[in-house]
Amino acid sequence: MFGAVVVGMGTAGSVRIRDMLAPLPGSTAEKFAVKGFVSRRSLETQQGVSQIPVEEALSREDIHVAFICTENASHEDNVRMFLQAGKHVCVEYPMTTNNKTAVELWDLAQEKGVILHEEHIELLTEDYNQLKREIEGKILQEGTLHFTGGPLKPGFGFPAFSGIARLTWLVDLFGKLSVTAATLEEDSAKSYSKMTVKLLTSENRPLTWIEERQPHLPRSKNIHFQFESCSLTQIPSVPRGKVGLFMQDLIHFSAKLVGQVIPDESQREKVRILHCLELADTIQQLCQS
Repeated sequence: MFGAVVVGMGTAGSVRIRDMLAPLPGSTAEKFAVKGFVSRRSLETQQGVSQIPVEEALSREDIHVAFICTENASHEDNVRMFLQAGKHVCVEYPMTTNNKTAVELWDLAQEKGVILHEEHIELLTEDYNQLKREIEGKILQEGTLHFTGGPLKPGFGFPAFSGIARLTWLVDLFGKLSVTAATLEEDSAKSYSKMTVKLLTSENRPLTWIEERQPHLPRSKNIHFQFESCSLTQIPSVPRGKVGLFMQDLIHFSAKLVGQVIPDESQREKVRILHCLELADTIQQLCQS
């Protein structure tokens, strides 16, 4: 069994506790035992789990794993702290808000002999996987992914990082990308922002990624992918799966801990994550130059 602590008690932290208390029967997620949670706030018991100080979480020998569920800006410090203590770490995306630090953290995990796992539930959704199946084998000509949503609270980082789930979609669908241009429009009086990024695939096919946020904007992803044989203008509408997204991620993480994920698969995942963070770094630099 892996003793676990959850750091951060927002929605994701609560779901992590719920899933570890009631794991999918017969799955590797049954290997977790929740030992406590850490929060900056002083809280009552959550789902029967008690709050503990971070110093206790770092030092206790019966705690082997930390789930980092805080705002993006504090991911780096929390991940580094628990890796230094020799704990395995599962962190919500993005792991950090710069690529260089992410490389350092992965090196630290390797040095300590522990697993560092970055959650990417957006790749586990049924609609995304149906979209991926529909795209398979088709030759892209050009494409656009336009995300809209409400403003984010402070601490989520630059839009290229707070929206890295959409960038991850594009990399997972179309492979290695390069950035050719990026701009950011902002109107603080209206709480409005719009980041527009021009990308190229390795076959020099153009992709546009847009992150647009303003109060009352519906949360949605709009696509227009033009292929040689057809165009796709809607994300497939498919029923939700029986296993929740965070539970799927929990099973994937626990499979790594018990050695059921082959090194090549973990390496491909690491390469994709670092590539997306490197792209986000470049986008931020272009927008701010």
